[in-house]
Parts: sequence; structure tokens; C-alpha cells
Amino acid sequence: MTFYEVHRTIAASPQRVWASLTDARALVSGDLGIVRLEGTIAEGATITLWSAVNPGRAFPLRVTAFVPAREMTWAGGLPLGLFSGIRRFTLTPAAAGTEFHMREDYTGLLAPLITKSIPDLTPSFEQFARGLAALAETTAAEETR
Repeated sequence: MTFYEVHRTIAASPQRVWASLTDARALVSGDLGIVRLEGTIAEGATITLWSAVNPGRAFPLRVTAFVPAREMTWAGGLPLGLFSGIRRFTLTPAAAGTEFHMREDYTGLLAPLITKSIPDLTPSFEQFARGLAALAETTAAEETR
């Protein structure tokens, strides 16, 4: 199984990080590597995402888990389980704010073939975490003024 992941401590509460993580406009306007996102990020919703890594390709995703300020999962792929991409976001309260973890797993019969064509997503994951931290920390700082 192929996967990518990132961990980051964000100096904001899980509620503030969650608000940024579920705000489609903020995700696009921030420096998170998302060039376009259609739909509302909510439990059971379908969203379509275009990433900076592959801006010409739309990724239709379903929000399959949605526990506010704790965890969320986006799932996409091919029919019949031939290929699946599952991205999990986890927020854990910490003394310094929130421990953010994002992991994407690729599975299915065609995963070995498809993942060969996927570039190393580590820089993209790091960009997403940095951008999310910037959004949440900026908003948290504004709220304390």
C-alpha cells in the first residue's frame, strides 16, 4: 500500500483548525495547494477538488467521516474498488494548540499501476499543513485582539 502523511502542531484550538479545514473558500484562497474546490465540506457531501499538483484534473470526493474538531475523511477512486484514495484528517488537542495529522492511503487492484504515475506528494502535503496552520493561527490571533 502506498501512502503519504504529514504531522504539524498548529497554535490554535481544534475548533479553530476545524473551521479553517472545512471552509472551502479559505482552503482555496490560502496557500494550501488547492486551486479550486466545489461543494460544501460537510458530512456525506460530495466535493470536487483541483490541486496544484495536477490542476487539469478534477478529483470527485465524498466526505465519508465528519466528527467536528476531531476527524474527517475524504474518499475517491474508481468503481468496484479497483482504486481508492482515502484522505484522513485528525485533530488532537495539545498543550500548544492542535496536533494535525493528514494521511492519504491508496488501495485496490489497480493501485500498484496507478501509484507509479503519482508524483511524490510529500511537498504537497507539507504545503497543505503549512497553509492550514497559517489560516488557523491568523484567525486565532485576530480573535484574541
